[in-house]
Amino acid sequence: MFITAIDLVRTLQKAGYTAYFAGGCVRDMLMGHVPKDIDIVTDALPDELEKIFNHTIPVGKKFGVILVVQNGHHFEIATFRSDAGYSDGRRPDAVIFTTAENDARRRDFTINGMFYDPIKEKYLDFVGGQKDLTAKLIRFIGNAEERILEDHLRLLRAIRFKNQFAFQYEMETYEAVRKYAPLILEKVSTERIRDEFCKMVMCKSRPSLAFEDMSHLGILKLIMPELERLRGCPQPFEYHHEGDVWTHTMAAIDTLPPEAPLIARLATLFHDIGKPDTFALKERIRFDSHATISADLAAKIMKRLNFSTEQIDAVTWCIKHHMMMASFLTMNDGRLIHWLHHPQMKNLLLLMKADAAGTDPGDFTLFNKIEKLYKVKLKKHPGLPKPFLTGEDIMALTGLPAGSRIGELKDQLYEMQIDGDLKNRQEAEKWLQIQIKS
Repeated sequence: MFITAIDLVRTLQKAGYTAYFAGGCVRDMLMGHVPKDIDIVTDALPDELEKIFNHTIPVGKKFGVILVVQNGHHFEIATFRSDAGYSDGRRPDAVIFTTAENDARRRDFTINGMFYDPIKEKYLDFVGGQKDLTAKLIRFIGNAEERILEDHLRLLRAIRFKNQFAFQYEMETYEAVRKYAPLILEKVSTERIRDEFCKMVMCKSRPSLAFEDMSHLGILKLIMPELERLRGCPQPFEYHHEGDVWTHTMAAIDTLPPEAPLIARLATLFHDIGKPDTFALKERIRFDSHATISADLAAKIMKRLNFSTEQIDAVTWCIKHHMMMASFLTMNDGRLIHWLHHPQMKNLLLLMKADAAGTDPGDFTLFNKIEKLYKVKLKKHPGLPKPFLTGEDIMALTGLPAGSRIGELKDQLYEMQIDGDLKNRQEAEKWLQIQIKS
């Protein structure tokens, strides 16, 4: 990808145009990271780009952006521009093609406003980005309030970049984010909020700090009040010396390994979100049925942010079952193996371990038994056998309509099959007939 990007810049420069790498890829290079994507800026107009390159897609031509496909890679090439107003809080009402310096000054943060000439191997910094990188500061380019009013999502992006790179806020940037926090619900699509939220959850080191920032800056109560309610919700001291539910949840999510996928991270973040609604002081503080309530609230939040049905189902399954570690130790083999082969079992184990790790005093005795059991059983049963009878078979043999009873019979048959109590289809059919008669 990198070599192809250099070739694109070289092609533009040989054609008489100015062209540079731009934005996040330049920041990443200066930080010693390998860029995931490389964006290119130029003084060539969109029509000229379409003539120069063979395979182009006019993804944002009216905004000066052309997608160029070369050697199997996709590159956004944008004409230097200034933006004329953002009435929708996201996209400019009009663009004016301009110089490299003016283009840099209309970007969001100084660390994202630098250019790099890969032919001359020279950085161009009109906004002080290199100085802020060295000082580890997140600073809006120019007037902080103007940058926020242009695109309200920059409120979340400031928080995300600060915590992604373990930087600090420049003071005017911090005050502007706090002042304009209510704008996050104006003119910003739920999908854009969701995507920034997910990037914060996926921070490799201490994602809790992003949520602490959102809380202190007044944004979390607007986009996710259910999570904000965990603050001040007490827990039984004999089991939770760490403090309230918020403290426990933040500690838990920070213990997840860097490779933990989004599903495990969301499940950990939401696993106790139902505790404020189930709080009761009996013989001690209790949260009866909080796993079920937490799953329901997680589904509500994720639907509000337009997560996919598959993601919602995966996260809520983990949350519903995060309190059942002890149950695994008493299950018969058939049922246990069926559980251990569930597609979300690895994420459930990550959640269970994080839940234990986020608790003081921490006790991994039960989790270690489950993890060992998981490895032993999967080694012995690396795959699940094909069931002797499907749901359709059961309906045909019994005359029962589709419904929960069919599911119950199917599960029972399959557990007995895995246990070895049923050796073939004939034995399964015979057992089924006995159940129906009785």
